[in-house]
Amino acid sequence: MEDTQAPQVPANVPLMTIERFAELSGLEQGVVYGHIRNGHLPAVKVGKYRMINIALLQRQCLQQEDWA
Repeated sequence: MEDTQAPQVPANVPLMTIERFAELSGLEQGVVYGHIRNGHLPAVKVGKYRMINIALLQRQCLQQEDWA
């Protein structure tokens, strides 16, 4: 029997590389870039890197679902 587990992500990671976000979400990097361009994923530029703003994404998801 094959044991597959979901990847572990610390809950308090405020930023994540696009590559890592794509890996963890199962989306292709091109799809992630498209969501950023369309404004569906919050991202910030840190130096020469663009990173997903996980803290803001989490907040937006909670507000959208009215869980707070």
